[in-house]
Amino acid sequence: MAENAQLRTREKSKGFLLALPAIIWLGLFFLLPVLIVLVVSFLTRGRGGQGIMPFTLANYERVFDVFSGVLTDSVWIAFQTTVICLLVGYPLAFFISTRKKAWVRSLALFLIILPFWTNFLVRTYALQTIMGREGTFNSLMQTLGLISEPLQILNTPGAVLVGLVYGYLPFMVLPIYSSVERFDFRFVEAAHDLGANDWSAFWKIVFPMTLPGVIAGFILVFIPTIGAFVTPDLLGGTQGIMIGNLINQQFKGQGNQPLGSALSVVMMAMVMIALLVYVRFGDRQGGLL
Repeated sequence: MAENAQLRTREKSKGFLLALPAIIWLGLFFLLPVLIVLVVSFLTRGRGGQGIMPFTLANYERVFDVFSGVLTDSVWIAFQTTVICLLVGYPLAFFISTRKKAWVRSLALFLIILPFWTNFLVRTYALQTIMGREGTFNSLMQTLGLISEPLQILNTPGAVLVGLVYGYLPFMVLPIYSSVERFDFRFVEAAHDLGANDWSAFWKIVFPMTLPGVIAGFILVFIPTIGAFVTPDLLGGTQGIMIGNLINQQFKGQGNQPLGSALSVVMMAMVMIALLVYVRFGDRQGGLL
């Protein structure tokens, strides 16, 4: 017994030493910056936007008073993006995973991952060119005679939504594909033998058993879109401002670093709530992917 206890102690010590570099890295570059942001969020704005003493709750009061609309819009746009990605991504993932030929599945997954080979900023600029008044979309519509004058697509919430869906759709498709690929379609055959039609079999058998992938995709899309910065800035202009743009503005020039820190803390809190919901719900659905 004593030897077993000593062996377990040695194994724990070795495990701690192996994990020590990662612990130090996370402490220096994750926990410490978060603590600094948390402390600065309670400071008072000084000259040049820097945080100075004394501590105050005015920054948080301003966040929920003056900028509550931006917070609500950010959550709403992130939710819309996630729902659209789900409606498009679930059938796409289902279609890919049910292909019998392996090369077809590989090609489809390759095409989904292919945009990641190009920098996200470059792809966003490409969308800006496509949706501009003299861009590809308007030129094509005018050539076909469907519109008489260019549509104002750029610098609208709709342009932001299109850009976010384009950017984050793969994050919805891939986890759902992973769940559907492991699904045993004999359950569907059994449901049909018991008198269920295709629609009933899908909602009672297929969707519940692939729900962990849906939840994972929902979180992987919802969390980054809440704090999206590049897409709203380039495609939405002043009409598509989100919490990420607002935070950026507070740390530029003569901004307000305590207010920007308070906005960052609020955004992190929203992300943590989403993660906690995912962990609780994901455990009940059989865990993560």
